[in-house]
Amino acid sequence: MESRFTILLIEVGIAVSMQVVTLVAILVTLRKTSQRMEALANDVQRRTGPTLDNLQALVEHTRPRVEMLVDNIAESSTLLKVQAQKLDSTLSDILDRTRRQVVRADDLVSRTFDKVETTTETVHNTVNAPVRQLSAILQAVSTGLSVFLGRPPRARNGNTQQDELFV
Repeated sequence: MESRFTILLIEVGIAVSMQVVTLVAILVTLRKTSQRMEALANDVQRRTGPTLDNLQALVEHTRPRVEMLVDNIAESSTLLKVQAQKLDSTLSDILDRTRRQVVRADDLVSRTFDKVETTTETVHNTVNAPVRQLSAILQAVSTGLSVFLGRPPRARNGNTQQDELFV
């Protein structure tokens, strides 16, 4: 039994030794990998460091300008809105006034046409009636003179209508 125990101990020692060798190999590999990663990180930091510093400076430098630009745009938007409201109010007022003036002009033209029509009728009645009466008087005088002088009266074949249209 002792020999079995000795064999077991030797097997355990060999197994532990193999694990130690494996762990040492892993440790060496990890150190090499760590050194490579450090070198790579340093290289990335060396290359991107100035760019990031410049970017940070640019952001710090342009931030007030961007804020001022945003404020100006907001202020301009507010002013534009106010001006648009004023323009809308002014145009509405102009349209209302224009509508009122158009209605007034329409009334004026209508009244003028009514007066012209009334005046035309009045002139027609005041001028045509005396002209007809004068025409009738002249025709009567003509007929009377014709009879008095012994001439036969003239026949009026359709001339009545022409006499009425004369004016």
